[in-house]
Amino acid sequence: MNLCTSSSFLSMNFPRFRSCSRFSKPLSLISLSSSSSVITSLYSNQNSSAMAAEATVSITTEATKKKNEPWLIVGLGNPGKKYAGTRHNVGFEMVDAIAEAEGISMSTVSFKAIFGKGFIGDLPVILAKPQTFMNSSGESVGAIVSYYKIPLKQVLVIFDDLDLPFAKLRLLPKGGHGGHNGMKSVINHLKGNNSFPRLRIGIGRPPGKMDPVAFVLRPFTKQEREELDFTLQDGLEAVRILLLEGFDKSATFVNSAKKIEQIG
Repeated sequence: MNLCTSSSFLSMNFPRFRSCSRFSKPLSLISLSSSSSVITSLYSNQNSSAMAAEATVSITTEATKKKNEPWLIVGLGNPGKKYAGTRHNVGFEMVDAIAEAEGISMSTVSFKAIFGKGFIGDLPVILAKPQTFMNSSGESVGAIVSYYKIPLKQVLVIFDDLDLPFAKLRLLPKGGHGGHNGMKSVINHLKGNNSFPRLRIGIGRPPGKMDPVAFVLRPFTKQEREELDFTLQDGLEAVRILLLEGFDKSATFVNSAKKIEQIG
């Protein structure tokens, strides 16, 4: 009886009858099969590695993109020598202080604004002082935000506030215009969206029955100017903290500075 064709053989384990070469799988086929598995495994590993690399590149690119998105810092005011140094122009003065401290040239006129680009730390920033007059400030701000596709959470607007005591700062993450015509224009040109941070600089209330319009166009006294210069330095530090460490830390700094002044 041929063992290699018996039913008893077929029911036995293959390794015990390797001598029956007629029924053994040819070596070449075994090699090809093994090679195929190895190649498939290699391609699979390569594909997995490639996909992982692509995912890493994608994540890195997205992180870099976010890091490279500029901040827009806008100071509100009125153009021209007639309005320089007045209460309504403290937003302009804050931007000038930032530009000087960070070495950012404000020599360009673009988007209806005096315009400058630079860095605070390693973050790109755009500084702007709209030249449209206060009540039309949004024409400039809206155009810049649209052109550079700046997220509103990275648009800081700095302006004067009658409702804050003189030389006090307040940093808010969002809010309405509070009756400020410049802010009203900005919000309107951002399609009604007010979800952007703002730094308010207190200029105090007008004395007696003075018209608020006349008051905001008055220059500062010598004593007020000295006090305001300290406020601008605090504002500069608040802006740096906002960009480099986040809103919460910046707001804490602003509030702490106010408390220290009140205690003193």
